[in-house]
Amino acid sequence: MKVKKILVSQPKPASDKSPYYDIASRYGVDVVFRPFIKVEGLSAREFRQQKINISDFTAVIFTARQAVDHFFRLCEEMRITVPDTMKYFCTTESIALYLQKYIVYRKRKIFHGETGRLDDLVPALTKHNKEKFLYAVSDVHSAAANVLDKNKINYTCAVMYRTVSNDFTADEKFDYDMLLFFSPQGIESLLKNFPDFRQGEMLIGCLGSSTAKAVTDAGLRLDIQAPTPKNPSITAALDAYLKEHSAD
Repeated sequence: MKVKKILVSQPKPASDKSPYYDIASRYGVDVVFRPFIKVEGLSAREFRQQKINISDFTAVIFTARQAVDHFFRLCEEMRITVPDTMKYFCTTESIALYLQKYIVYRKRKIFHGETGRLDDLVPALTKHNKEKFLYAVSDVHSAAANVLDKNKINYTCAVMYRTVSNDFTADEKFDYDMLLFFSPQGIESLLKNFPDFRQGEMLIGCLGSSTAKAVTDAGLRLDIQAPTPKNPSITAALDAYLKEHSAD
């Protein structure tokens, strides 16, 4: 089938240099950014129910920008002053740089990984094993924390935000040839919004093994998957698919 319109279930990229725009131009497809899920922060009252005192910790682990935003929001709402001595451990450099929105970057102790995986932070975490780490997560955080357990990191998971379905409106068109998903929650939202969903010829692509499992567990057909040895990203997998099928 010829792909003309693709739904990417993520927010629109902040930069016009996104690979999606190159793909849209190269193959003449319409790429629409429309998240199936959205993030809501926990209220200070909800957070207190976890009986976690942020002031007890000397370091914070961040795996997403949302975690950064909600950590500092909760601190402000609960009138907690984050000390200058607080250390920050981020899974990517972009998350580390994002901290500049809240702190004076050059005056703080900030560490970051390169791959985006928690495993990549382990050397830095073990080097600072005297710290008491707060791991800022969402309500659907993955089993990645097992990495911390295996390496005997002294940490506490703190749920600071939740992922909920971003519902479609009655007048919102759903006329896509391909859907791209990035989390199991995206699949849950698809089925919540469209309980009678029938895939038919519509193509489904995803990023990550847990998302792929959610697709197949829902009885849907998975047409594109990343990462793979040939296609390390979803955009690489999408480009390869369109290239192959545009030549048919």
